[in-house]
Amino acid sequence: MPEFVPPTAAQIFAVSELGEPAAALLREDLGARDYLKLLLDNHHFPDAVRFVAHALPKREAVWWAWYCARRTAGADPQGKFKAALDATEQWIAQPTEENRRAAWSAGEAAEFGTAAGCACLGAFFSGGSLAPPNCPVVAPGDFLTAKAVSGAVIFAAISSEPEKAEEKFRAFLDQGMGVVNRIRIWGKE
Repeated sequence: MPEFVPPTAAQIFAVSELGEPAAALLREDLGARDYLKLLLDNHHFPDAVRFVAHALPKREAVWWAWYCARRTAGADPQGKFKAALDATEQWIAQPTEENRRAAWSAGEAAEFGTAAGCACLGAFFSGGSLAPPNCPVVAPGDFLTAKAVSGAVIFAAISSEPEKAEEKFRAFLDQGMGVVNRIRIWGKE
């Protein structure tokens, strides 16, 4: 994998497709951590999720998506959701082409409109080719993993008990920031 270069707030903003209210908060003098704090203080939770997802390296971002999807799947997920979570976890542990393709299949079965399905999609979009095996390579776009991860985290926060969405967004963003801090994307906390 290529070496990861930490992005600035403006660079993350430029690719993360945040809404107009979030855009109004961005200033040249803000660091990424300070900008994220403004997003949270102003309750722009989906934009905060998109911002963090676009800041993280792909594997760490997929782990965050898996974590959030896993937390909302209940104590004992079954069937296609368990299979999707397991496939994503397998790719995180061993990001091979075989596991990437298996994540696609499991995500498709779980449906891409679910947190578990989007987590699988994040793994699939992490590299390789979007085309079937033995076809000419079709590289995924640079930010498709981040977009799928954003979907997973947002679905995890709102798909059940939407009245608790803010609480879940805050918990999931705390976890995402834990990853940011561990890998020191924005320097020491």
